Amino acid sequence: MAAATAARFEGTYTALVTPFRADQSIDWAALDALVEAQVAGGVRGLVPCGTTGESPTLSHEEQLAVIERTVKRAGKRAHVVAGCGSNSTLEAIHLSREAHRSGADAVMIVVPYYNRPTQEGLVQHYTAVAREVPCPVVVYNVPARTGTDLLPDALGRILDAAPNVVAVKEATGNVLRAQELVRRFGARLAVLSGDDALTLPMIAVGARGVISVTSNLLPAQVSRATELALTGDRDAARRAHLALLPVHEAMFVESNPAPVKAALAAKGAMLDVVRGPLAPASAKAREVIAAALAALAVESK
Repeated sequence: MAAATAARFEGTYTALVTPFRADQSIDWAALDALVEAQVAGGVRGLVPCGTTGESPTLSHEEQLAVIERTVKRAGKRAHVVAGCGSNSTLEAIHLSREAHRSGADAVMIVVPYYNRPTQEGLVQHYTAVAREVPCPVVVYNVPARTGTDLLPDALGRILDAAPNVVAVKEATGNVLRAQELVRRFGARLAVLSGDDALTLPMIAVGARGVISVTSNLLPAQVSRATELALTGDRDAARRAHLALLPVHEAMFVESNPAPVKAALAAKGAMLDVVRGPLAPASAKAREVIAAALAALAVESK
């Protein structure tokens, strides 16, 4: 049963940005349009309220409202994995329960940040959350942001204790870690790249897809590159991945999601607004983004 559920997690999932108006309230019309663009672009799933969605700056009410709106707008046309992580286990449980009630297909739980829990604390955290929700749980391991790395031994203990933990967003930036997870856990765990620039090499060692930032901007292109990699069309996958690589890198030239929001604003998809302590992308970052997109346009001709 666990392996069958893990098999659902494949392809491109978009880590959705949260659009804001000039007064920093949520721009619901822009969010609706973003969801529609993702569906039209062929992404497999949507991940509202992760790091890219600026979840640390959203109130709980806003976070749950964004999740509910995404579920309703997607209308089962895309798999919705709701970001519900917290550095409080009780808070993560509450958010996960409410997201499931709203119709989310799964929840994504980031490794608790700031507290710096031990590996034992991480095992207890994830098993406590998983016990309280009947839906699939995706682990999100991003040590550069959280300050703590969920190690393979602890993840194995979580998988043994919690059958509904079925996937991991692997964002250590280390392909060696990805292949170790695939080797140890096989079909029990779907490994998803948490770094756009590493999607192709991670799929080459057994990852099943990506939770992407770039797909906010280029859903069809990212979906195609991921699908080519998954179907084993090696040469075409490499060409598609390398064509996108400058854009992937540009999306992280400054703190995410400022660059991707700047690019989306340039397309007229939303205002270029982030919530503090983030700042809008600098002029230098915008030059890098524009150059990357121009290079992609030339490459695509």
